[in-house]
Amino acid sequence: MDKGKAVMGTGRRWAVEFSDQSTVPSSRDILDPPGFSRASQEQDDSANSRQKKDAEATWKLQKAWEVAQSPFKNLMMMGFMMWMAGNTVHLFSIGITFSALWQPISALQSVGKIFEPFKDNKVELLMPKLVFLALNLGGLALGVWKLNTLGLLPTHASDWVSSLPPPQVGNFCLKLNLCLSMCFRIIRVSKNLAF
Repeated sequence: MDKGKAVMGTGRRWAVEFSDQSTVPSSRDILDPPGFSRASQEQDDSANSRQKKDAEATWKLQKAWEVAQSPFKNLMMMGFMMWMAGNTVHLFSIGITFSALWQPISALQSVGKIFEPFKDNKVELLMPKLVFLALNLGGLALGVWKLNTLGLLPTHASDWVSSLPPPQVGNFCLKLNLCLSMCFRIIRVSKNLAF
């Protein structure tokens, strides 16, 4: 190819041909110097790559455990919000309760997607997944418990049959007062028996 002439009518002024037609020996034809070994360099590269893979597997396992333990923070926050909502049925308490039920259910449905980035042959994800499942089931149990305290779960026969009277709710303060008075009487009697 002549320099300075257009290449196939594109109007380019300069062109470079990359095929090697020179008679100069290439680096493949030159022998290695004495004491140099390409095998040791390849071993170093393989050791470095193995260390990088091990470090990446350790990092993935650590992140998988962080993801597995993340529902615990949500569980504590949701428990506090349920406590703040109280035991009366109103819009805020019902919204908090159904949010407490929905979050674990949606998390349980997407366990595979959540742990997908940490999938590796060297990383064992069974225990992080089990912890994640257990914490989300605990959150689901907390939501069901709140539904029960609000009286929204049909747990009595009167919830199914309209002719039965609803169960009587005991006064917790009265029971606590009776319990404390009994404890104080026992303490007073024990002091009188002391010699």
